[in-house]
Amino acid sequence: MSQQPPQQPPQQPPQQPPQQPPEFDRVAADYARLHVDNVRASGEAPEYFALYKRNYMGRLLGLPFPHPVLDFGCGIGNLTHLLAESFATVHGYDPSSVSLGIAATRAPHAMFFQDLDQLPLGHYGAIVLANVLHHVPLAERNPLLQRIQPLLMPGGKLFVFEHNPWNPVTRRVVACCPFDDQAILLYPREIRQRLTAAHFVDLRTDFIVFFPKPLAIFRPFEPMLGWLPLGAQCCVVGARAA
Repeated sequence: MSQQPPQQPPQQPPQQPPQQPPEFDRVAADYARLHVDNVRASGEAPEYFALYKRNYMGRLLGLPFPHPVLDFGCGIGNLTHLLAESFATVHGYDPSSVSLGIAATRAPHAMFFQDLDQLPLGHYGAIVLANVLHHVPLAERNPLLQRIQPLLMPGGKLFVFEHNPWNPVTRRVVACCPFDDQAILLYPREIRQRLTAAHFVDLRTDFIVFFPKPLAIFRPFEPMLGWLPLGAQCCVVGARAA
């Protein structure tokens, strides 16, 4: 009688490594307090910098603006809730579910997404990345911008706000920021190169946020200083080809 080969135990599917929560899930609850501490040297609260971005966008887009606006990487909604005060339709996207929960309470009239695939193509008249790109690993920056570009309607504008590495105070603030410990800052030239690689056109670069609160009397002149690479931040604007 032939001997049956020993039965092999059924193979188990390989175990997947546990998924780590998005980085900002871990700091979302404390983000507001940490941000206040981080910008204290300017004499302003985080709201000032969010208002600055909202007002800059309003000047370039013109108000009232009839098309939807997307706050990409919206976090806890520091900018989103201000956009919702000026723009008729505002959406927010962020991979951090904890951050989105906070943002939804601050901007109840905005619509929020955690799944990038749910964002509608060709839908937005403007998209803003407010100090987001320096958190994205170098190899993923171009693919991300290429993914964002089709979300815009033809002629729609992308606003990329980033810290200005040429400003020594900014570099010090970023170095001391607990949620920027992995950040890799972008010079304006890199932002422009990456937008060009993602087929954005009509690029514009402005330096912004020049004067701390003790020198606030000079702030009305800041829109005329966009060419001067001394602002604490910069904004590069590009458009999807019409």
